[in-house]
Amino acid sequence: MMTTIPHSSSVFPRLAARSSKHQHDESPPLFQVSHDKKSRRSILSHTAHTLIAALAGATTATTVTNDTFHNPLAANAMVGSLPEYSDSNAVLQGITVQVSDSYQQNEMIAFLEDGFGMTKVRQRTQGSVTDTWMAFGPEQMSIPSDWAPGVSSLSTYGGHASIHIRYDSQTTEAFYSFGANEAPGDNIAYLQMGVPNYRISQMVRHGGNVYNGYGIVEVVSPSGLPIRGVIGISPDPIMFVAISCQNVKQSQDFYQQLGFVPQEYPYCRPNKGMGQFEPPQPKNSVYLAPSKNGMGILLLQALNKKVTPKPNPAIQSLNIVYQPTVGEASTSTNVADGISNNDDDELLRVKDPSSVPITFEPIGSFSRVEQRTRIASTTTTTTTTTTAMIS
Repeated sequence: MMTTIPHSSSVFPRLAARSSKHQHDESPPLFQVSHDKKSRRSILSHTAHTLIAALAGATTATTVTNDTFHNPLAANAMVGSLPEYSDSNAVLQGITVQVSDSYQQNEMIAFLEDGFGMTKVRQRTQGSVTDTWMAFGPEQMSIPSDWAPGVSSLSTYGGHASIHIRYDSQTTEAFYSFGANEAPGDNIAYLQMGVPNYRISQMVRHGGNVYNGYGIVEVVSPSGLPIRGVIGISPDPIMFVAISCQNVKQSQDFYQQLGFVPQEYPYCRPNKGMGQFEPPQPKNSVYLAPSKNGMGILLLQALNKKVTPKPNPAIQSLNIVYQPTVGEASTSTNVADGISNNDDDELLRVKDPSSVPITFEPIGSFSRVEQRTRIASTTTTTTTTTTAMIS
């Protein structure tokens, strides 16, 4: 189910960060799943059709009656149990990319492993679909039981964002022509990662197209996702997604309706953009995130304001995990139980003004799937040096 929110409307639920001085819209969230249906599919289908109908004719939340949506209760619980996310009831958990064949899938995995040092943290195959999650550490929204403060490294702590690679063997669509010189769309400018080291030779070996290697590395990955790598240290190396916008203010308003708030622009080097090895925040850009400690988005003004950014078909979605409101929690427990990415059509999806798809998944559903698909790994407590490996 997919719909696009009217940019002037305030009808989407605020997955708002708690106690934030940046909140401007105190209107309660509108989207609440209905409790009079028992089937997961019927609940979500009914809710989506109601939401779409409301969005089509609504300009304010007051145009939708209480018969359509339950009277929402303000969310007052953080997402998961990590103290770093105590300021928010939602987190931008990662990005999903689509690949066309098993070769492209394997090359994307190897590209991230050998080029940037990422780890395969989860994987599963259901029917024709194989899902692989790549990250720099555990995704679980809690502190791992074997993690010890002052002893264990950040790479074994919870809450890491991920790159989700999705391959459907029955697809006939070529999302990205492997080895092409540029990404198939430009609405996603790049995914920025601050890593202790990277290996350009391995990126090229596995099908990456490096178009800038001076001081930083900028590369189109084998899936068609543009990536910018910066040598540095970040609590989670996946820092943010940069989005090209025809109108930055319009996009900012959209994301603030979802509960994203302006945050300090993140850097991974001590000089904070004052040298050649980490660019400063782009002029006239806006950095937003649900939490100051998690992955965020950087809104960039497109070079040509008269041209709408072209959607990148390789990008399936940005993925938000959220804590449902009190009224929604009991329903979402039943609705979302066992949701898999073969049921992706049942997750709520919207598109931002740059046509970037966004999915929303309750924390209960995310945690259950994360635990079932987790790959066992050996805990490491070693510290990696910050020297770039370009061999």
